[in-house]
Amino acid sequence: MPQLTITSKGQVTLKKEALQHLGAKPGDTIQYELLPNGSVRLQAKPRGTLPISSMFGMLKYDGPPKTLEEIKTAIEEGWAGER
Repeated sequence: MPQLTITSKGQVTLKKEALQHLGAKPGDTIQYELLPNGSVRLQAKPRGTLPISSMFGMLKYDGPPKTLEEIKTAIEEGWAGER
């Protein structure tokens, strides 16, 4: 079992493999829970979701605007494998 060393400030550094296992990236937060048996449970805090406005402009379309009916037809044709 891998070991961690406690610094004089009472801190430990998690190894890269442990951070990868948690799915944690730089800047992320890790939550911990103190369990009654003296163990500690670590969990990467779920990342927040982005606002829908972050999607604006992601798909570029240079043609004329489409009506809702045209969009619906394109979706139906795409679903049916016709596009």
